[in-house]
Amino acid sequence: MQGEIQEAIAGNVTVSVVVPMLNEVAAVDALVDEVEAALADRMPFELILVDDGSTDGTGQRIDTLRESRPWLRRIAHAEPAGQSAAVHTGVSHARAGLICTLDGDGQNPPGELPRILQPFLDDDADPGLGLIAGQRTRRKDTLSKRLASRAANAIRTYFLNDATRDTGCGLKAFRRDAFLKLPYFNHMHRYLPALFAREGWRVGHVDVAHRERHGGLSKYTNLGRALVGIYDLIGVAWLIRRRNRAVVLGEARHD
Repeated sequence: MQGEIQEAIAGNVTVSVVVPMLNEVAAVDALVDEVEAALADRMPFELILVDDGSTDGTGQRIDTLRESRPWLRRIAHAEPAGQSAAVHTGVSHARAGLICTLDGDGQNPPGELPRILQPFLDDDADPGLGLIAGQRTRRKDTLSKRLASRAANAIRTYFLNDATRDTGCGLKAFRRDAFLKLPYFNHMHRYLPALFAREGWRVGHVDVAHRERHGGLSKYTNLGRALVGIYDLIGVAWLIRRRNRAVVLGEARHD
C-alpha cells in the first residue's frame, strides 16, 4: 500500500495539508471527506494526518480510509508529543513546498482551504509572502474560552506586535522551507506570525469560519494554556529581540 501511495503522489503535489490528531476518531471521516471535496478538483494535494499517540482507534480508522485514497497519509507518534510536534513532523514529511494546516477536531472547516491558499497561487503572488494566518469569526467555543483567548491575544500582541488578532486558529498556509528554518519549540504553532515576521517574511490574514467540535476533547485548560503561555511569550520576545540578520556578500575569490 505504501508503494502505491508514493507512486500516486510522488510527482506533482501543489499543497500538503497537515493535520495533528489525538483521540479524534469521531472526526476522521468527515475531515477526510471535506478536505477531498475542497481540493480534489482544484489542485494536486496530499493529506497528512499525524496521529499523536492516539488510543481510541484514530490511527486504525485513518488506515482504513487510506485503502481507497492514495493521497492520504498517516504518520504516527509513539506517544503524545503535542500539537507543535505533530505539525513539525507532518511538515518535515510533506512533499509539497506549500503547507496548509488545520485542527483535527472539525472546528476548522476544510472548505476554507482554497481561500487560505489562494494568495500563494495568484499569478501576481508576492514572493515575500511567507504565511497566511486564518482568523476565526463567530467562534463556537465556550464564553470562558473566548474571553481567555481574547486576553491572551491582547497580551501577545502588546509584547510581540505581530498584528494578528487570533494566532490560535489552526487554519494556516505557509512555505515549507521557511517553516523548517524557524526555531522549533513546544507551542510554537501559536507564534507563527511573529516567527515568520522575525525572518523577514510578510504575513497575511484571512477571516475564516468556525464551528462546533466534531470529535475529541480540548487538549488544554484555560489555566494550563495561560501558565505555559507566559514562558512561551518571554522566549519568543527574546528570540525576536536577539535576531541578527547577516547580509552575506559571497566568498572572496582568488585572482
